[in-house]
Amino acid sequence: MALVKIHNLPRIEEFPDLETLEEALEYYLDQKDNFDAQRYAVDQMPQFEGGGEKLVELLIDSPYIHKDMASYIASVLSSIDPKSAPIESVMDLLKVRNAYIRNFGITILQSYGDAIKYYIVKFLIGNDRDLRIFAINVLGDVTFAESREMLCELLEHENDINVAMTAVDYMSEIGEIGDIPLLENVKSRFNDPYVEFAVDNAIRSIRG
Repeated sequence: MALVKIHNLPRIEEFPDLETLEEALEYYLDQKDNFDAQRYAVDQMPQFEGGGEKLVELLIDSPYIHKDMASYIASVLSSIDPKSAPIESVMDLLKVRNAYIRNFGITILQSYGDAIKYYIVKFLIGNDRDLRIFAINVLGDVTFAESREMLCELLEHENDINVAMTAVDYMSEIGEIGDIPLLENVKSRFNDPYVEFAVDNAIRSIRG
């Protein structure tokens, strides 16, 4: 009697039509043990009004979210057209304590390019030191045409040593010869060995 080898074809999972943001969110929350189903729900959310903001909320309000899912949500947010992206909400990711999520916030914002300039300025002139530092990190990595000018303007008035040194670090990469007097002024203003060391290094880098 001949033996017939039976090939088991992979089962293709079918997902339901999700017609509202509420349905997509409910499906996402109900599928905690099904990564593919949750990814499907995440993919659907941006097509609904407020969907991008809801994805940001999932990153902020889910302290035990799996890293793979957090990464996937971040990738979906990064792929949204900057013209319709929830930039204001994404900026809130920079305020969370979880450094892993904060780094996603920076990565997402970088993907939006010039569209985030207004929001970066908003943080740069704000009173929160940590947010000014995060804004500088985003600014330095995105490198707008105006990045250098924005950092120079901040350094003219910044009184927090940590914020100023973060800006000086980026100035070592994008600064110009004409910025050296400003950097020297920063060194004089703080009169601190750490500042002197950082500024002198930046000046050497600028001079090449």
